[in-house]
Amino acid sequence: MQTGRQGPEIWLRGPVAAPGPGAPGHALDRAAPRAFSWVGTHGGAGVSTLAAVYGGHDSGRSWPGAGAPRSVLLVARTHATGLAAVAAAVETFRRGQAPPGLDLDAVVLVADAPGRLPRPLAQRVRFLESVIDVYRVPWMTSWRLGEPAGPPRETESLARLTGAAR
Repeated sequence: MQTGRQGPEIWLRGPVAAPGPGAPGHALDRAAPRAFSWVGTHGGAGVSTLAAVYGGHDSGRSWPGAGAPRSVLLVARTHATGLAAVAAAVETFRRGQAPPGLDLDAVVLVADAPGRLPRPLAQRVRFLESVIDVYRVPWMTSWRLGEPAGPPRETESLARLTGAAR
């Protein structure tokens, strides 16, 4: 049965030539990296350290105020309380209960201890990853000692997102 609709859209696969100078999307025409507000979903999430290392606005545990970037990165530790808090905050956005004009870009999970996560916590992280982009920050002893250097190499994708990659 013919419905009169066109066929499916065509998607390109493989490399696409980079635009030349003056073309939309050319490197010279690109805007500065997007600015973010780091929002902690519980006390001790690591918002101040992340803002110092990756740049962006430190909102503490509050929603970004006037003049702060409207793009939000929710931050939590990888312990049970932190994962429950960040899941609740994601749900706040999903239900449209976050302040108007805020854009939830991703969740950033900061390791609460060195080593692998116990299975129940890893399952919670996988669930979060199924509904939103999640960036993981490993345990950093130097950060615990108050010596935050540049972004850890394991967080290259987060550094690119925030413009901290050099």
